[in-house]
Amino acid sequence: MTLPRLARCLRDRSGQTVVESALSIGIVIVVLIGILELTIALYDYNYVAYAAREGTRWAMVRGSACTLLNDCNATASQIQSYVQGLGYPLIQPSSLTVATTWLSKSTSTPTTWSTCSTSPCNAPGNEVQLVVNYPFTMEIPLVGNISLNLNSTSSMVISQ
Repeated sequence: MTLPRLARCLRDRSGQTVVESALSIGIVIVVLIGILELTIALYDYNYVAYAAREGTRWAMVRGSACTLLNDCNATASQIQSYVQGLGYPLIQPSSLTVATTWLSKSTSTPTTWSTCSTSPCNAPGNEVQLVVNYPFTMEIPLVGNISLNLNSTSSMVISQ
């Protein structure tokens, strides 16, 4: 190979576009998958917040004075079963955990809430508080798995 021919080969960049395109498309695909995973995580968090609010509403009308509804005098296990039974797409109900706490209000002003120590704790005027947890794993190529613990808290005063 002569020197002018070698110089011409070194200046020829016909394969450069293919290599640049392959690298660029790979990066764009990874970014798009990352955006998709973040969107699914946001959807799951939205559901966890909804489940906490809905479970609290369900529990607040099923206190110790409830008489007209099914499942009156709701327990923590009934509340967890209700929340897990809401059923949303892309959510594994068995992975949802619900921590239920009943709180009593103070007699002093301003009102403060403390863990209930008298029975029944789910009496009208007391507060029911739910903390719903859901583990979520994002799987992003070239980045790896990222585990998130999505949780939301909701509380309401028991009405009946």
